[in-house]
Order: sequence, then C-alpha cells, then structure tokens
Amino acid sequence: MVSQYEIRSGRYEYQTEGYRAFVPASLPPDPPIKFDGKLLSVLSRADQALGNLNGAIRTLPEPQLFVSMYVRQEALLSNRIEGTQSSLQELLEAEAQLFGNERYSGAYEIVNYITATRLGLKQIERNPITTQLIQEIHHELLQNTRGSHLTPGQFRTNRVWIGPADCRIQEAEFIPPPPNQIELHMRKLSDFIDQNDEFPLLVKVALVHSQFETIHPFRDGNGRIGRLLMTLILCKAKVLEHPALYLSWFFNRHRTTYYEKLQSVRDDGSWEDWLMFCLRGIEEVSNHAATTAQRILAMRENDRNTINENFARTAANGHLLLDSLYEFPSTSINEVKALTGISFASAKLLVDRMIDNRLLREYTGYSRNKRYVLFRYLDLFDSM
Repeated sequence: MVSQYEIRSGRYEYQTEGYRAFVPASLPPDPPIKFDGKLLSVLSRADQALGNLNGAIRTLPEPQLFVSMYVRQEALLSNRIEGTQSSLQELLEAEAQLFGNERYSGAYEIVNYITATRLGLKQIERNPITTQLIQEIHHELLQNTRGSHLTPGQFRTNRVWIGPADCRIQEAEFIPPPPNQIELHMRKLSDFIDQNDEFPLLVKVALVHSQFETIHPFRDGNGRIGRLLMTLILCKAKVLEHPALYLSWFFNRHRTTYYEKLQSVRDDGSWEDWLMFCLRGIEEVSNHAATTAQRILAMRENDRNTINENFARTAANGHLLLDSLYEFPSTSINEVKALTGISFASAKLLVDRMIDNRLLREYTGYSRNKRYVLFRYLDLFDSM
C-alpha cells in the first residue's frame, strides 16, 4: 500500500519498501505564483540585464564566432557542478583531438556538452522543444563517455535517488518519481514549454529548470540537460539572441544554495524563493557576460593595433590568424599554414612574430608538435 501527502509543488508518496518518492504537480503552480514587489523588482532587473547582454554581444564583430567561447565556458562550468574538473585548456586540447580518451576523459564529456548545445540550437530554429529533442540532446551528451552505459537518449526505467555516496534508497535526500511516470511528466513539461505564455519568459525558464530536475528523467546527465534547457528556451524565444548566458557560473558559485532552493520547492512548495534565486542569477550572469563582451572588444582592438603597427607585409595574415583564434584560441604551425595558405616556414615566422608581440604563447613545452594559445583571451574566461 502507498500512502501520500500533498503540497503545492506535488506530493510525497510513501512506498511499502520504506521510502518516499516525490511526484511533481503539473506546471503552472497552483496556487499561482505570488508576484509581490520584491519578485517583480528582481524580474525587471533580470530582464534589463539580459537586454543589455544582447546589446553588448551585438557590438562584437561576427558575434557567433566570439560566442563559441561563451558556450565553452557554460559547458565547462555545468560539468564542474557535476564534479568534472577539467580546465579550459584541456577542453581545447580535447576539441582539437590531441590526445586519447584516457588522458582527458572529463574534457571529452565537456566536448559532448558543446556538441549537444549546438545540436539543440540548430534544431530549435525550426522545431519546438519536445521530449524527442531532449532525448536526442541527452544521447549526444553521454555517447562515448563514462556515462555511455547509462542508456543515452532514453528515459530511465529504474529507480534513482540522490544522496551521499553509496547511501541506500531509504537514506536518500531526494527520490524522483517512479520510472513508469516519466513519460507523462515529460510530456506535460514539454506542453508547458511549448504552449504556456502566461508567464514572463524568465519565470517560465526557472520553473522549467526546477521541474525538470525534479522529474529527473535520465539515469545520468539530468543537471547538465536541465541547465542547457534554460538556454534553449531563451534562444528559441529570441529573448537571448546568442547562447552567451553562462548560468552555470552562478549556480557553481552558489552550489549549496542552488540545491537547497531546488529541494525547498519539493519540500515546501517555495516557488517564489527559487524564482528569486534564479532571477538574481540571470541578472548577475547577464551583467558579467556583458562586461566580458566589452573586454573582448577592447582586447581585440588592442591586438589588431599591435598587428597593424608591427607586422608590416604579414599584417593581413596576422589579422586572419587573430580572427580564427578568437573563435578557437589554440593553434599549431601546421594549422596556421592551412589557414593562410603560406609555407610552413612563413607560418612559423608569423607565429614567432605573434609570440614576440605577446599575442601567442607556446604551452606544451614540447620540442615537436607545439601548440600556441591566445593566452590573454583564454585567461579572460579561465579566471571565472
């Protein structure tokens, strides 16, 4: 026999095995969200900050190229929340496929996150955000990684629980709904994403993230997919013009509070507290990302002036190389040769000139197969 008690956000069902599972109520919340002065104020500030971010990104030449680093940063930090401690440089090496899976297995998981993000962004250009799309993104996220045995792209068919390592289900801090309910809850969530326009979009995004984390539809990767969903919803609605909002920067810095606020929704129905926290995060990250865009613009202008003043006849190739480095800030002499169409010797001279003018730095220490990085640009993101 199963007993239960109900709260605003759902109900806890007591199971005969001695544990309780949380079954979320459908969105929107009932009773409705109370939009008091404090919540409306932080919503207004978050909206304004997001608008300012869009404006800052527009000032960048070819924004989609520069935004690649924003996507990498979100991927890095979202995985860091889950315990993957790779550096931005390791991520770039993994993207360039310099080493095997054994060396930087964590970094390859982050590469998958980037690939999953790009897949999602491409799909939402013409299609709604559906359960099928979420499953496709999840498959991309987990394939050929440490989680590849955990049924990528498929909703879980077993019980899962959240708590200390090696804890029993009776000792868990949170137990999501039973697997036979996943399809129903995800279909309702997909309908809410696609059809419900009565909420300000930033509120809707926060509600969806919390609900997805509570449903916990997959055996692994739920946190990363849930955070990625926020970006996809904002980009789908054109409220975020480019995927430049690295919300995991805020969630990672306030990780304990992040998990506590999510749990308080389940325990107490505290939707308003969660919304306040999430909207403050959107405001803070938007402001930080806008400042980053301004610093990128100033850095690029300074780098271009350096090339104009010091590279003479090689300035055109210097600018070509610089532009490619602002999209992917790591290169080799062979890659410079392929990019510019010049000889290996000329490519080496160009790289040496970039080093002499403090634009590039060699970072492997190898005598052969050297790699070079646009180090100040990398430092701008790696210091976050």
